[in-house]
Amino acid sequence: PLASWMKQHPPERLPSLQGACPVPYRRPRFLRGSSSSPGAADASRRPDSRPVRSPARGRTLPWNAGYAEIINAEKSEFNEDQAACGKLCIRRCEFGAEEEWLTLCPEEFLTGHYWALFDGHGGPAAAILAANTLHSCLRRQLEAVVEGLVATQPPMHLNGRCICPSDPQFVEEKGIRAEDLVIGALESAFQECDEVIGRELEASGQMGGCTALVAVSLQGKLYMANAGDSRAILVRRDEIRPLSFEFTPETERQRIQQLAFVYPELLAGEFTRLEFPRRLKGDDLGQKVLFRDHHMSGWSYKRVEKSDLKYPLIHGQGRQARLLGTLAVSRGLGDHQLRVLDTNIQLKPFLLSVPQVTVLDVDQLELQEDDVVVMATDGLWDVLSNEQVAWLVRSFLPGNQEDPHRFSKLAQMLIHSTQGKEDSLTEEGQVSYDDVSVFVIPLHSQGQESSDH
Repeated sequence: PLASWMKQHPPERLPSLQGACPVPYRRPRFLRGSSSSPGAADASRRPDSRPVRSPARGRTLPWNAGYAEIINAEKSEFNEDQAACGKLCIRRCEFGAEEEWLTLCPEEFLTGHYWALFDGHGGPAAAILAANTLHSCLRRQLEAVVEGLVATQPPMHLNGRCICPSDPQFVEEKGIRAEDLVIGALESAFQECDEVIGRELEASGQMGGCTALVAVSLQGKLYMANAGDSRAILVRRDEIRPLSFEFTPETERQRIQQLAFVYPELLAGEFTRLEFPRRLKGDDLGQKVLFRDHHMSGWSYKRVEKSDLKYPLIHGQGRQARLLGTLAVSRGLGDHQLRVLDTNIQLKPFLLSVPQVTVLDVDQLELQEDDVVVMATDGLWDVLSNEQVAWLVRSFLPGNQEDPHRFSKLAQMLIHSTQGKEDSLTEEGQVSYDDVSVFVIPLHSQGQESSDH
C-alpha cells in the first residue's frame, strides 16, 4: 500500500505526492561546492564558454568515480540532465506469522553502489524526480528479495517453506540465479518510479519525461539498466564492450508497429503504422513502393492506397527518427501527459519504462588499473563514437595515475572533446549543443568506500 511505502521512505528520499507545487530546479547534490556553479539565470548561452562542472575536490564519489557535466546551448533554459550516485544499504526483512513483512532489521545486510544518469525532455521535472526517487524504489525492491539473493540458489518460497520436494529442481531447471532477482528488482523499481513520477507531475501540473541509465554494483557484479538513448561502455586496454543499447523509435520499430496493429485506435486514424523509405506523396498513389510492417525485418512492395499517405507512426532516420512526430526515444520515465501536437493522441502507450539490463561479472575480470566504465547521456555519443571515447581514455589515464582526481578530469576531457575545439577528435564543426553528463567508474577501485555517501 502507498501509505506503508511512504512511511518507509521519508520526504528527503521521496518527493511528496500531496502538494501541488512545481518540482524545484536543482543540480545533483554531489556538485555542491563545485568551482563552477552557474544558476539558471546566469548560465552562458555561448557554446564556447559553457562551463563544465565537476564535484569539488574534497568530495569523493563511490569507487572514486569521476563526473562532469555541461549545460546545453540555448536548447532550453535549464540543464535537463540529472545524476545521482551513492551507497545502497539493503536491510533484511523478517516474516510474521501470516507470511507478511513485519519489520526491516536495522542493521545493513547487504551493501552495493549506485550511479544513475537521467536525460530529461519537455523540462527538467521528470529527471529531478527520478534522481530523487529511483534509488529508494530500487532499495525497497532489493530488500523484498534479499533472502533469495544470499541463498545458494533462490528458493521457490522466500520464507523457506518447501511445499513440493521438487521445488529446488524446478528452480534449477528454469536457470534462476541470484542475478535474476537483481534484474527483476531493477525492472520493478523503474516501473514503480515511473508511477511515482506520473502522480507527482499530475499533482503539480507539470509535464515531461526522461531517459534513465543506471549502474548497480552488488555481490561482485555490475548491473547496467537502460531505458532510453544514453549509453555505457566498458573500456579496457584491449577491449571495448557495450554495456547498453539505445532504445529509439527505429530500434524498437517492430514492437511499436505491433502495438499499433493490435490497438489501431491508438493512432486515431491520423497515422499509418507502415514504414516507407520516405513520406509518401499524392503522386505515389497507385504505385508499388517499398514498405515494411510489424512482422517484417526485411522489405517488400505494396500498392499505395490513400490511407498510406497519412503521417508515419515512425518518421525520420537515425537521430532524427521520431515517434508520432514527437519523441526521439521509445523507453524512459514520465511522459504520462504527453500528446501529439494539436491532437488528443497519447504517446505513453507506446513508451516502455522497463529497462534492458546487462550484467558484467566484475569478479571474473582480470582488472587493470585503467579499466573503466564510461556512462554518458546522448549528448556525448552524438559526436563521439565508442572507439573515440576509448582512445581518449587510453591516452589520458596511463600518464595520470598519481592524480587522485584523474577520473573527473577524464570526464571533463570527454566533454571538452564534444565542443568543437581545435584539438578535438570530432569532425570539423561537429559540436554537441545538448546537455552532456558523464560518469567514469574505475573498476579497479571497486569496494572502496565513499566518504560522502
